[in-house]
Amino acid sequence: MPRTNFKELLDAGVHFGHLKRKWNPAMAPYIFMERNGIHIIDLEKTVVKIDEAASAMKHIARSGKKVLFVATKKQAKEIVAEKVKAVNMPYVTERWPGGMLTNFPTIRKAVKKMSSIDKMATDGTFLNLSKRERLQVTRQRAKLEKTLGSIIDLTRLPSALFIVDVTKEHIAVREAKRLGIPVFAMVDTNSDPSDIEFPIPANDDASKSISLIIGILCQAIEEGLSERKLEKDKEPQPKDKKVMRRELETKDIPAAIIEAIVEEEEEVEVDDDIADDSDDDEDVVKVIDETEEEL
Repeated sequence: MPRTNFKELLDAGVHFGHLKRKWNPAMAPYIFMERNGIHIIDLEKTVVKIDEAASAMKHIARSGKKVLFVATKKQAKEIVAEKVKAVNMPYVTERWPGGMLTNFPTIRKAVKKMSSIDKMATDGTFLNLSKRERLQVTRQRAKLEKTLGSIIDLTRLPSALFIVDVTKEHIAVREAKRLGIPVFAMVDTNSDPSDIEFPIPANDDASKSISLIIGILCQAIEEGLSERKLEKDKEPQPKDKKVMRRELETKDIPAAIIEAIVEEEEEVEVDDDIADDSDDDEDVVKVIDETEEEL
């Protein structure tokens, strides 16, 4: 059963495209007609594309991977922050810092810098700083929080991106393409869907349209996360070391081998990009300040 229907999309204004003179010919397959100089999006195709995108996002969430949502335009910021935060996915609603994906180690170092500042505030280090130094560190923390606070849990590259307005977020699209990261996106009639793996033809300017589509996809993610939790709950719990050792001893296995099996540590994900705890952070915030460069 489709996750939405023609009437729901119509009521949200998803069908309204841009003026005919601003259209991108690559969007021709998704345009139903022209009315009063404005292109009208074919909502039947939008329904199909939403279902495809929701199914793929559900699978990603079920596998325990992350989808990074990108929406820096004014009418999308609050919607994305509210709905995406509810499903515990990372998002970017401020300026996209060039290199967020292609220069991910620097981004992770900047996020680690935030954690270091927080630690300073709790372990008493702040008390040893002058008033001016405390003010500088506080301002730096606020700047980092504004830009990177919403991706603090993104310890590795995301498995996919969801973008509102691919024309505005063209740098994010280009970085994802360079790294082979699939892109989901709302594409309006002035956009080029050729580099988007999961295009959703829709009005990317109206808040109702954005809210409806983001809401449907977040619901799919929530379903995937719930199914993952159920699967994990059904998995057998790891045995206690003492119990495991006793069971192995009854099987005539050499003591050295038993010890190796029992003491074998579970493989832990280590973020090599931030493993170095040195003070090499002169460029940590530079990525936030620099003007976005063409890749």
